[in-house]
Amino acid sequence: MRLAIFGASGGTGQELLQQALARGDEIRALVRNPAKLTIKSNRLHVVPGDILDKTAVSTTLEGCEAALSTLGVNKLGKNTILSDGTRNIIEAMQAQQVKRFICLTSLGVGDSFNDVWWGFRWVTWTLMRNIFRDKEIQEQLVKHSSLDWIIVRPTQLVNGARTGKYSVWLGRKPAGLRDRIRRADVADFMLAQTQIDHYLRKTPGISS
Repeated sequence: MRLAIFGASGGTGQELLQQALARGDEIRALVRNPAKLTIKSNRLHVVPGDILDKTAVSTTLEGCEAALSTLGVNKLGKNTILSDGTRNIIEAMQAQQVKRFICLTSLGVGDSFNDVWWGFRWVTWTLMRNIFRDKEIQEQLVKHSSLDWIIVRPTQLVNGARTGKYSVWLGRKPAGLRDRIRRADVADFMLAQTQIDHYLRKTPGISS
């Protein structure tokens, strides 16, 4: 497939990029600082630019069959980077008739708030409240779009090699699951969603 990846220089984004290339896909990746992206391939086309730049977003999507977003922010202050960037992706996808969109958010957003342990709930109320408020807006933009979307909500992301062993659910989080998952396993699940419809227009949670 020919895929557009947004957030490719982040931890999960780089895992996604590596696995997509290993699968044989052609990738167009929007990267604000191309020097941060050490992965090289003749099937990887890096588009320098910012997610808030509509022209750069549109260029990234040219000729693609699906788009994947692992966008994240490190700013704790009030900002709308995630929602504004996601709005740009949606508008460009609709204009170019790219239908499949796999978007990474977080467990704890929307109706999954009670699925995270109380300590993390406290963090979302306090330190990360601006980020999670923007994630709420981000999800609503995706849900109200005309795209074939899948919103992926992972538990806490950690590093480590892909295991291929993880749990995915809809609705309430099943008891007994861990509160963390490897970024490589999240990337594995996201990449699979480019070709299957089981979670189409749904918000699966995922954990190890």
